[in-house]
Amino acid sequence: MSFKKAVIAAATAALGLGAMMAAPAAQAQEQFVPLLVYRTGQFAPLGIPWGDGKQDYLKLVNAKGGINGVKIKFEECETAYDTAKGVECYERLKGRDGGAAGFDTQSTGITFAVTDKAAGDKMPVITPGYGLSQSADGKVFEWNFPLLGNYWTAADSIVQDILKKEKGNLKGKKIALVYHDSPYGKEPIPLLQKRAAKEGFDLMLLPVTAPGVEQKSTWLQIRQNRPDYVLLWSAGVMTPTAVREAQATGYPREKMYAIWWGGSDHDVKDIGAGAKGYNTVTIHNTAERDKVHDDVKASLYDKGQGTASDPKELGQLAHTRGMVIAMLQVEAIRTAQEKYGKGKVMTSEQVRWGLENMNMTQERLNELGFGKIIRPFKTSCDNHLGADWARIATWDGSKFNVTSDWYQSDKSLIDPLVKEYADKYAKEKNVTPRSCS
Repeated sequence: MSFKKAVIAAATAALGLGAMMAAPAAQAQEQFVPLLVYRTGQFAPLGIPWGDGKQDYLKLVNAKGGINGVKIKFEECETAYDTAKGVECYERLKGRDGGAAGFDTQSTGITFAVTDKAAGDKMPVITPGYGLSQSADGKVFEWNFPLLGNYWTAADSIVQDILKKEKGNLKGKKIALVYHDSPYGKEPIPLLQKRAAKEGFDLMLLPVTAPGVEQKSTWLQIRQNRPDYVLLWSAGVMTPTAVREAQATGYPREKMYAIWWGGSDHDVKDIGAGAKGYNTVTIHNTAERDKVHDDVKASLYDKGQGTASDPKELGQLAHTRGMVIAMLQVEAIRTAQEKYGKGKVMTSEQVRWGLENMNMTQERLNELGFGKIIRPFKTSCDNHLGADWARIATWDGSKFNVTSDWYQSDKSLIDPLVKEYADKYAKEKNVTPRSCS
């Protein structure tokens, strides 16, 4: 071979090797975020806008250049709100594309199932507004992050609003909990039992068998016992069924309070004026519109790239909550990059550090377009919740309006309950709580 040919051959080989080395580097600039969804099944009316909101926010981040240049790659996995399917999705996606950044399981049942796996897999489980309420204790639940609020804080905020209406006195009153007979529906019971003992009201527990389309016997009991208030722990098809049954039995909708997953536009829009007065608690202020909605409209929907089939979904409660959840995941990754390297793909362990060291200031929230929706919060080793602010929104016959000031749960009730149930979990699962000192 001549010297010239040898040089050409060497250069060609070098280019080939360079291309081979460049390919993984290019692929490495994508951060994989799995999206567990339920666009089918009993909770689909909630799951669809929730899933659309998550996708829309991730698309918006990519349209703006990603997270310090790192684009987000996401893949949906349909669970139909079935725990077994959710676990299958988790197992299939946890190692995909270099490893998942973490899982928003979108289901309390799935959260229960994967929590035991998360520590061994070193995989964050992010459950804003749902999941295991006791996982706010980061000493026991190192990999769980129920950011912004859980079912105990939600139930407590609802009781506070009722107390305000009743001038601070609930002695002798009756409050009924109509709940989806699943781990999700049972979550608020311990807190409500504590509140009942403290305030002196009678608590009625009325489970509804999934999917919740048959509630006549439940509302017959309500008609017979006439509770002063009804708390509704529902989602999907169960919610409009409950509102229609309340309407049929003459139970005043203004005496009804739904958990945030039972309080979205799609739950009551077809009932219209028949649902007037129906209340829901919100995660922080997710009934509000903010700059992020305008950004998504301009960057995605005006260009025909929005996820929802109907652009009117943008701004509805469930869609906004989906965007909030995706934003929290993105900001955890961004926080991790501040420590481990801007412009780099983060491992699941690094993302866990980011989730535990979030400092969402008002300035940062304003910059992201969520300043009116979320209040500032910090996380830490022992505090995996952040801050649990909430408000009440009421359906006026055509839309939800915020009708209360801010509420925050009573720590004298919540904190001992979190410790009690976290310690119980640690004992049952042989978990040694870590030191956060």
